[in-house]
Amino acid sequence: MTPAPVRNQALDAYRGFVMLLMMAEVLSLSQVAKAYPESWFWQTLGYHQSHVAWEGCSLHDLIQPSFSFLVGVALPYSLAGRMAQGASAGALFGHACWRALVLVALGIFLRSTHREQTNFTFEDTLTQIGLGYPFLFLLGRRPPRWQWMALGAILAGYWLVWALYPVAPELGFGGHWMKADNYGAAFDRWFLNLFPRATPFEGNRGGYLTLSFIPTLGTMILGLVAGRWLREAAPALPLRRFLQAGAAGVAAGLLLHVAGVCPIVKRIWTPAWTLFSGGLCFLLLAGFSWVIDGKGYRRWAFPLVVIGMNSMAAYLIAHLWEEFVIASFSIHLGAQFFEFAGAGLAPFWRGAAVLAVFYWVLLWMYRRKLFLKV
Repeated sequence: MTPAPVRNQALDAYRGFVMLLMMAEVLSLSQVAKAYPESWFWQTLGYHQSHVAWEGCSLHDLIQPSFSFLVGVALPYSLAGRMAQGASAGALFGHACWRALVLVALGIFLRSTHREQTNFTFEDTLTQIGLGYPFLFLLGRRPPRWQWMALGAILAGYWLVWALYPVAPELGFGGHWMKADNYGAAFDRWFLNLFPRATPFEGNRGGYLTLSFIPTLGTMILGLVAGRWLREAAPALPLRRFLQAGAAGVAAGLLLHVAGVCPIVKRIWTPAWTLFSGGLCFLLLAGFSWVIDGKGYRRWAFPLVVIGMNSMAAYLIAHLWEEFVIASFSIHLGAQFFEFAGAGLAPFWRGAAVLAVFYWVLLWMYRRKLFLKV
């Protein structure tokens, strides 16, 4: 029987860092930046807590690819753990399909809060991961060459379909990757209107797409490769491989972007974005692994581990509790309580208090070994 894997603290810390970035949206740094337009400090923080308008990348744009990447990294550990418990291949695949279904349902549920009826949309982080997870599981049980072949087929095939989609000639080749008139948007105008809706679906305001789950699967495959490297090298660290893969991914994405082959656009998850963001994920994983496992500096990462070990709880808390906590502060402390440092900084201090509540709940769960799993 295969021994159960030891939990990787660097992965928990990286995951916690990603979830912290997501929960920290309550700090409203972009709103504070508007109140201080001459401040380089607040402008920088505001930029990196916002998604870029279209092409390019901010720190905030790395949340979803990192979360997806880490799903892939965790799969070899999860498979090893379940196989050590004697689970059959059929049971493992059944669990993968069930997990995928729950993730899709949760994503739709969260997108439907404060709506008059179910909002059937599939661009949410959870639904995107859920749609690709069964395929990731199947690849996780195949030899490495299958994973690389699948990644190549996904990136090349996805690029070709978009490149062949007809657009107005005056837009040039770059027109294939514009927000409203692209293959993915056309697909959603057909697909999403198959579901009951209050009004016909005409397009996503941010440009996000259902079909992005396909290149997102590519990001998860890159994570799967990283997870396999980690387990094969243990107890050593494959830092050179991570750095090489990271540099290659970033360089390839930039090359495709600069050459005009395919732009780096997170909102539609272009192949160039898959490579570029995947490369950055490799570099971030290398950094966390080097500091925590290589150098043994672990104590500083404890708050991140608390969040990372309960990432699903953190995700749900951030999406469901924010308005309740803010309203509670307003009721019991007064509507102007957080203006003690000026109206411009009030959103930041209010958000810091909300974030502290979120963390306290997660710390309470951690100490009682209450971990929400799917």
